[in-house]
Amino acid sequence: MSKIKGKAAFVTGANRGIGRAFVKELLAAGASKVYAGARNTAMLDDLVETTGGRVVPVKLDVTKPETVQAAAAAQQDVSILINNAGVAAFEGLISAESTDAARNEMDINYFGLLDVTRAFAPILKKNGGGAIVNMSSIAAHVNFPLLGSYSASKAAVHSLTQGVRAELGAQGTLVVGVYPGPVDTDMAANFPSEKASPASVAQRILAAIESGEEDVYPDAVAEETLAGLIGDPKAVEKQVGEMLPA
Repeated sequence: MSKIKGKAAFVTGANRGIGRAFVKELLAAGASKVYAGARNTAMLDDLVETTGGRVVPVKLDVTKPETVQAAAAAQQDVSILINNAGVAAFEGLISAESTDAARNEMDINYFGLLDVTRAFAPILKKNGGGAIVNMSSIAAHVNFPLLGSYSASKAAVHSLTQGVRAELGAQGTLVVGVYPGPVDTDMAANFPSEKASPASVAQRILAAIESGEEDVYPDAVAEETLAGLIGDPKAVEKQVGEMLPA
């Protein structure tokens, strides 16, 4: 039985990049409805107009708990939560002029994700368990100094994912951690590496939901980096350590 077909999903950061790809691929997989959370819902107008009401825009800023609570209160039929909203400042930990960027990344990437997860976990329980997808990064496993504080925030997401998985196991909620390498989005435009397409990443993750897979490395760079970390983690650390902030 499909875990996606006929189910309602909620996607944060749905207006562009991987989030927008998630909306399209969920529809293609047969989701009955996709709630598309974004700070600027006008960027979703084309999807809303062309999908016959299956895409519902939701005003959402994950750093504002009142918008998170309002979204959860209004979308009580959700069975799949995609925690995709995120930001990368491309700042080092020491070279940055201040810790402002690091605090913003942690606020959005970690605390925002935690608030959304806490708000929707009881809804998923009520609807039979469902699934949560947390977008982390291969940088959760090894810090890229080029985006040092981002890497730290995604490491926090990795740990959060493990803890949430343990806490929600009893209610039958699948918790999927995703650890991509660079993806061809605005966020990674300046990252010096080959990039996977947002559609291919979204498709790989939805396949994991269907199969019950908990850890997903959805592209070649992620898989190669993971293999290196298993084989010689210090060598990988030294290699990516050469990617220093400007």
